[in-house]
Parts: sequence; C-alpha cells; structure tokens
Amino acid sequence: MNDTPGWASPGSAPSGAKEPDSSGTPEPADQDGTTPPEQPSKWSKEQPPPGQWSAPGAQAPAQAPPPAAPGWGGRPPGGQNGGHGGWNGPGPGGPAGWGGQWGARPAAAKPGVIPLRPLGVGEILDGAVSTMRSYWRTVLGISLAVAVVTQVAVILLQGFVLDDSASTEALNDPSATLGELTRAMGDTLLSSGLVLLVTLLGTIVATALLTSVTSRAVIGKPVTTGEAWRDARPQLAKLFGLTLLLPLIAVAVLGAGAAPGLLVVAAGSNEAGVALAVLGAFAAGFVALWLMIRFSLASPALMLEKQGIVKSMRRSAKLVRGSWWRVFGIQLLATIIANIVASIIVIPFAVLAAALSGDGFAGFLDSSGGDLGWTFLIVSGVGSVIGSMITFPITAGVTVLLYIDRRIRREALDLDLARAAGLQGYGGETSGTTPGS
Repeated sequence: MNDTPGWASPGSAPSGAKEPDSSGTPEPADQDGTTPPEQPSKWSKEQPPPGQWSAPGAQAPAQAPPPAAPGWGGRPPGGQNGGHGGWNGPGPGGPAGWGGQWGARPAAAKPGVIPLRPLGVGEILDGAVSTMRSYWRTVLGISLAVAVVTQVAVILLQGFVLDDSASTEALNDPSATLGELTRAMGDTLLSSGLVLLVTLLGTIVATALLTSVTSRAVIGKPVTTGEAWRDARPQLAKLFGLTLLLPLIAVAVLGAGAAPGLLVVAAGSNEAGVALAVLGAFAAGFVALWLMIRFSLASPALMLEKQGIVKSMRRSAKLVRGSWWRVFGIQLLATIIANIVASIIVIPFAVLAAALSGDGFAGFLDSSGGDLGWTFLIVSGVGSVIGSMITFPITAGVTVLLYIDRRIRREALDLDLARAAGLQGYGGETSGTTPGS
C-alpha cells in the first residue's frame, strides 16, 4: 500500500494517539499519566485531518459527499479524491459511505429523429416513422404528389393504350395458335413493362426527395418540398441510371446462370437442359441477391455524397462489407412491413372497385374477366395512391438511416452530424471510429 496521505487507509488514528477501538473512537491515555510503550504503527504517519474519512459502512454526518463529476466519473473539482483514479463510489444500492454514484456513459445526443450513435433495428424503423410523423407536411406532401402523378399515368395507360382484352383471351384459349400466344405474351410483357417503368420513375423521384428530407431530419433541421427538390434535382438523372442498372445486372446474372442449360436444350437434350437451366438460374439467383444487397446503399450514397453511378456502387459495397446479413435482414423486414401496410390499404379498395364495376365481385374473382372498366381502375387507383403515400417514406427512410448507421459505425459520421446540428463539444475526446464497427 502506498503511504502517501492521499492513499492512507480510511479510519486511521492521528499520530500520537492510540488506534481506535471497534467504534472508531481513540482510547484515552492512562490515568496515571504514563504512556505505554509505543507500538510500531502499520499506518502512515501523515494522516488526513479528523473527519475527512469515514469508516466503511457509516457515513460521517459532518462530511458531505464530494460532487460527482460529469461523464465517466472524473476527478471532482477542488482537489478532492473521488475514488480510485477519479471514479466515484457506487450509487444507490451499493455500500454506504462511499458517496456519489458510479459515473455512467453519457447518453448519445439526439438532435433529430435518431440518436447519434450506432443504431439498432428498432431505432432505424422508428427513425423512418418519426421522420414521417415529425415532418408529415413535407413527407406526405411529396409522397402524395408522386403517387398521384404516377397512378394517373398508370390508369391512363391501362385505360387507353393497354386495354386489349384480345391478348388476355388468347392466353386463356387452349385452341390458340402459337402466333396468337406469342403476340399475346408480347403485349402482356409490353403493358407490364410500361406500368413498371412509370412506377419506377415515381419511386425514383420519391426516393430522391425523401432522402434529402430524412438526412435533414437526422440533425433536426426541417426542409421544405422546394428545398428538397433543388437539392435532389441535379442527381435525378444519375439516380435513374443507377435504378435501371441494378435490375439489368440481376437479369444478366440470372441469364448467365441459365445459359448452359438453354444451350443443352438447343442441342436437343430437353430434359437434361431444362434441369440444368433451372439449377443454374437458382444458383445465379443467390449471386444476384448478394449483389443487390451489396449495392443497396448506392442510392443514398449517390444523393448525399453527390457521387457518380459507379462510385456510389463502390461506396455501397464498402459500407455493406462485413455486415451483409444485417443489411439484408433490415431491408427484408422493411420490405415486408411496407408490403403488409400497402396490402391492408389496397385490398379493400380493390374489393370495393370490383363491387362497383359492371362485372361485380364475381368478375373480379374470374381471371378471364378481362376489362373491368374505368370504375375499377379509378377506385383501385385511389387505394394505390394511399398505399404508396405511406410506404414510400418507410422504404426510403429505412435505406437512408441504414446508410447513416453504416457510416457511423465505420467512419464516425456521428461527429460530423453533431457539428452540423450545432452541438458544441460533442465527441471532443473521441478519436477514431465508433465502437461496434
């Protein structure tokens, strides 16, 4: 034990007096005035002034505990010791007489919808919902405008351009010739492709605008629709190219996996070729899924870092590296939640549309019914608008917050976000990457 005054054992007697008894009170000298021979002391000759220390288990009434230092329990002001190495004693429930509380790690700052630290799955989902709730005028305004424009375009395409019931009848006719089936399949693929393209364009615009809103919501700064548009407009063309490129990559991978089996079929071995094609496409599907998750954060990287298409894909691959399963699970969970919410809204409107249309509900259940008319298209379109208005912010918000979480874990982005939010002295003693990366 160190014999310096600051490390003397609690309860020591001052020099020249007898050691205290079990009650902690020094015994008086002998009545005849003689002093017994002094026993060799095991304690330091330099002791704290009386009343400075209290015996373990009883707090001295005249000595108030030193104030706890903020943060991790640093040394209290005034030169008093707050425990070993500046740590304060245990808090409520711990041994009495040590005063103060163990210093706890300070809570992360939360200037916006998320705390500035690595996020959990629930915090990512809650952040997306909180963004929609806190900035509902901007978020729902953007989602509603994009959903209305997109759905109006889809209804007009289905009502005027793609209203060809002959193709549907040919596909359901067992006696149809090969030419009729080929033409019907081509028309169906064309109509589905046009609807998908219009929906994709709407999704791109909504994602671009909501990315800007969510990134500002993280630091507690609202943004108007006009500001979000001015911020996102220069990157829209690149975002469109990225959104088209990723499905093309997936299709190319699937085609490469099925190509050997198709070549075998072309050579005349139908059964073996079909089995090989199915097996190859199945294996290629895993590769395509791995690539899509690897590049799933390219969209926020492109929008927030003002990167090009290829550089944003590289950034996404770097951020996802080492955490593929976590990113996959969160994206899958968000997709399931968004689809469930959309189905809860869209299905009742589709049933109502079928009931109000000319063929009635029986025609809706009959897959060969073909054209259900304008009533069905309009009523079901209203349900699709409402569903998209709610699901757009969820999917876009989760992707942006997942991107921010990966950057916090790998690059300590929370320090930059704190400075952007105007927090003074946040993370001043922290260096390097955030723990948990």
